[in-house]
Amino acid sequence: MTFLRWLGGFVVLFWLIGILLSIGGNLINILLIVATIVFVVDAIASRRKTM
Repeated sequence: MTFLRWLGGFVVLFWLIGILLSIGGNLINILLIVATIVFVVDAIASRRKTM
């Protein structure tokens, strides 16, 4: 799941760059939603491993 955390981090980074430079439009928002879902899934999966 480490890969998913890195992927989510890159998506959030590109989202911030897109907002600062006003590029991307709706695609950036969709990618942000995907990054949030990936982060939540990763957090839940890592919590189950520690139990």
